[in-house]
Parts: sequence; C-alpha cells; structure tokens
Amino acid sequence: MRPYYDVVIMGGGPGGSTLAALLARRGGLSVAVLEKEEFPREHIGESMAHPLIPVLEESGALEKVLAGKCWVKKFGGIFQWSDTGPHVAYFDHDNTVRDGVHRWAMHVDRAEFDKVLLDHAADVGADVFEGVAVAGCALTEDGRGREVVLKDGRTVRARWFVDASGRRNSIVTGKKREWLSGYRNIAIWQHYLGGRLAQTLDGDWNIFRERNMSPIGCFAFRDGWCWYIPVPKIIDGERKLTHSIGIVTDPSVLKRPGTDFTDPEVFLRTVQRVPRLRDLIEDVRPVGDKMLTATNYSMINDRFCDYDGRWLLLGDASYFVDPLFSSGVAFATNQAVAVATVLVRTASGELSEPEQRELWRDYDTEWHGMASTFALSIDQWYHAIGSDNPDSVYWNTRGRREGVELDHERTFHALLNTAFTPDLLQLMTDGEGMTGLDPAGPYMAAYARANRLVLTADTKVSPAPGVTVTEGPGLDIPGFKAAIPPDPSLMPVEARRAAATYWTDPTRHADLVPPSMGATVPVQRFHFRDDPDGVAVRAVADRDGGAELWESLKDGPVLWSDLVRCLHPGQQRLVQRLLQAGMLELSGTAATPDTPAGSGDGHATG
Repeated sequence: MRPYYDVVIMGGGPGGSTLAALLARRGGLSVAVLEKEEFPREHIGESMAHPLIPVLEESGALEKVLAGKCWVKKFGGIFQWSDTGPHVAYFDHDNTVRDGVHRWAMHVDRAEFDKVLLDHAADVGADVFEGVAVAGCALTEDGRGREVVLKDGRTVRARWFVDASGRRNSIVTGKKREWLSGYRNIAIWQHYLGGRLAQTLDGDWNIFRERNMSPIGCFAFRDGWCWYIPVPKIIDGERKLTHSIGIVTDPSVLKRPGTDFTDPEVFLRTVQRVPRLRDLIEDVRPVGDKMLTATNYSMINDRFCDYDGRWLLLGDASYFVDPLFSSGVAFATNQAVAVATVLVRTASGELSEPEQRELWRDYDTEWHGMASTFALSIDQWYHAIGSDNPDSVYWNTRGRREGVELDHERTFHALLNTAFTPDLLQLMTDGEGMTGLDPAGPYMAAYARANRLVLTADTKVSPAPGVTVTEGPGLDIPGFKAAIPPDPSLMPVEARRAAATYWTDPTRHADLVPPSMGATVPVQRFHFRDDPDGVAVRAVADRDGGAELWESLKDGPVLWSDLVRCLHPGQQRLVQRLLQAGMLELSGTAATPDTPAGSGDGHATG
C-alpha cells in the first residue's frame, strides 16, 4: 500500500469497485480500494435493474460478467398483489413495446458477481486490498486531503475519500442516518433447490412465458411480500440453479405466534401458501439450515458529500430505499459514474473553484432528490397494497410515515423535476399513468402539495428581489446511458433508434450512444444574489429552458396567462420549482388558498 493516493475508496462492493474501475480506466488519478472482508462473500440484493448494464459496459466489467456462469438474464417483473391477475412489465416497458428491443438486467450470485467487479478494478489499475478495515478518517492539517487510519494501525493519505462501505453510519459525517421511508421493514431469505421458473406460470397475462424470458417474481400475502429470484450457485462443488426466496415484513410481525419467519420451518410453510408463488415451490428444499436477515435498510444520510471536507458517500452509505424494485445496485453504480465525473472534473484544473463546488452540490442535491422521489413512489405502492388488503393488520400500518418529513425542499424539487419511475408506474396502474394512482397515497399527496398554486386571471409573476441566474457546467443526474425519457418526443428519432440498437448488444454498440462518464451539461442556476450557498434551483439548458424563461421574467412582472402560453413542459416544471423555492412572486387578485394549479381562468399550469 502506498502512503498516498488521489482517491481512497472504503468498500469494495459494486459501487466502490465500479468507481475504482471507472477512475482507473480514465487514468490520471491513483486509486485504492479498502475492503474489510475477503471476497467472495454472501450479500443481499441478487436481482438487478437494467440501468446497471450500461455502467458495467462503461467500466469494462460487462464482458467479464457475461463470460461467467453466475447470472441469469432478466427482462422485467411479475407482481402479484391482489386476488386479480398479476401486474407484469418489461424493463422500460413502453419503449420496449414501441421499438421491439428488450432492455435487460441480471439475477446474480452476489458472491461471484461482486468478486468479478472487484477483481476487474484491480485488473485495470486500481490497488485493491481485501481484509483491510478502516478505523477512522480525518481531514489533514493542511486541509488538502484525508488521513485514513486502518484498524491494524497503518495510515494512508488521500486527496479525496469515498465511503462506499454500505449500510452503516458513515465515519465522515459524524451523524446517524435518518429514516427515508415510514416503513421499518426486515428482509428474511434463503436459497432453495427444486423451484420452477417464474416465467412458466400459467395464464394469458404471462408476457414472459412464450420466449422463456426470466422475470423477478414478487408476491404479496397477509404479512408482507415475497421475492422469488433465480440464482446460479456452486452447491457441493457443482453449479446448480437455486431460487432466492425472501419475505419482506415488519419486525413486529415476527413476535406474533406462528409468524416468526426466521424459523426455517415457519418460513417455508408460509411461502408455500402464498398464491402463485406456491405453484412454483411445492418441492423446494433449502440450501442452508439458517435464515438470512437484513434490517433497518431504508435510511439516508443528510449529506452525500463535502467539498471542503474532501469526502463523498456512495451507494448504501448514502441511502437505500427498499428491495421492491431491485434498484439498489443500479443506483449505486450510477452514483459511481457521477462520483467519477465529479472527481475527474475537479482534478482536471479546467474548472474554477465555484464551478467545482457546484458540481459537488449537484451530486448532493440531485441524488437526494432521486432518493426522495423513489422512496415516495415505493410508499405509494405499499399504500396501494394496503388498500387491496383491508383485513391485514400489517398492510394497514403501511402509509403511516411517522417521523418522516414529506415536504422537504429536496422532495419537492424531485417531485417537480423527476418523473415517477416509469416501470413502477406501469406496474401500479396497468398503463393508466398518473391518473391511475390513488390520490390519498403518500406520493400523490406530496405531489398535490407540490403542484398547488394560487392563480387568477390577473395574476402576474416576477422574480423575487435579489434573484439572479448564473451559468456553468452541471452533472446530468441520473444520466442513465441509453435511456429514453418518459416523453419520447423530447429525444430525437435518431437518438431513440440508437438507444434501441444499443440494447441488442451493449458491448458491441457501446459507441452508438454518448457516454455518461465524465460528461457534464450546461445548466442555469437560480439563486439569491446575497446567499450564493443557500437555496438554488438548477435548470438543465436543453431540458428545462432556463435561459429563455429568465429572459421572459427578468424585466417582469409578466401576466401569468401570457407567460404560460409559451412554456414547454420543462419550463412549466421549472416555474413550479422556482415558486416553491420562493424565487418568484405572484401578484394580483388571489384565488382561494386551496385552489390547485390549472383551475380558474384555464391558463394556469399544474
């Protein structure tokens, strides 16, 4: 181990190893990964979401993963939540149906998968140290780096420190993590032999059966929900296909007679009674004799980075929402792309210090927004399941978000700037869109508050005193490579075709779509002139039209009805965010306080 590295990464899971590989392949920065365990090791989170694949392609690890036998190709999900037929969806369902090209992800044996990624980081130039635990980390006396203290007494210095150590209170923030969701879930699971493939389930609804395309299976029951994931594992020296079967429930359920799912017999007896799932697992037998558990995972740190402190959080060390939609590893690895971009651009010397600080702020603010939005959408899903299970004590505790603040500025920012996860929306509403969601659910309740304006025919709008706009580079977050936006019209036809072709073979067609690593986008930042470090609203130039909107408003006041006639959807969302941040003022005759946007004279936009 050298005495000094540009970047020291604590944790060698998918987020940490992907970041190390991206930085090492890019060159110019020395990188060390400190992993306290020896790989391979077991880990929860065996089914992935499709935004993972382009990141593995960019890091160079995808071909190595595909060359192994620890994975099964995954095309979407089967979600059985009520007595009616299951909800089903492909990844990126609407675009898959539109262009006929399937987006895909993986089910994996995490022990083997994680080792492939960590070994790859070493192969491409990162220094990887397994069995090395970190005891502490402090800013150096000169403030130009971090001194990392190992449990064996050694020290190593770094220009920047990245905590990718997983679900623990971070050693750099000095604070306990906060609850992200109102649900205090526990996950309990084991691997079993002898299960049938989920795509073989009978029924006209099964879009996966004809072409033998593997989905994840998720099945609700009285006390929670179950996952069903095919996982190739080495059993007694031989490769065999197992199924990971898990229950997600509330810890209080385990205290009731007959529902201690940590007891292997009680667990198996329970899952073999769950509709649809029971058809797949009549003859399964467990690989191990003890159940595995994970608790307290839906949590978030209040800060994801500190420019002056020279640290960043990555993956579960920053936040984790819920296993429901297999999002954890995909989010963590895409965060790694953002962190790599921040560090490479900061080290390049091409940006001024204020521009560097804004990139770091983007990472913190925008990923907090992603976390908040996704958490609310998951809570909306749980609320819907509760509505379908009125006699269940468990499901009727869902939706109570004690101690969880809904109207945090970051949450509103995300609600107004980030679409509800399209695949989750497809599943929840069978294609009906936002109109198919229960207005009383957590997401929709917050969305309604975020979209409420007080407008009348003579309402005028103008910038609040002291508001100004600056321009510069920003992070495109999440910036998923080869992704088509929920509204395809926002993307040129040629780019949509290129994205579809990319998914037919991501390694072969890597150059058809722009890389996400290292890329920044032009942005406008609205803020108060006398408080540059305070509240800011960011507008991505090509998406939000911030420059054009400012030109229309800066000499205000402007009649609202005249303004909205020329606003495209991105600018409409931007106006709402500016109003929420107190950067726009409305004048004129006020309507009733609870009048939602879009009512009144017909010109208002919601």
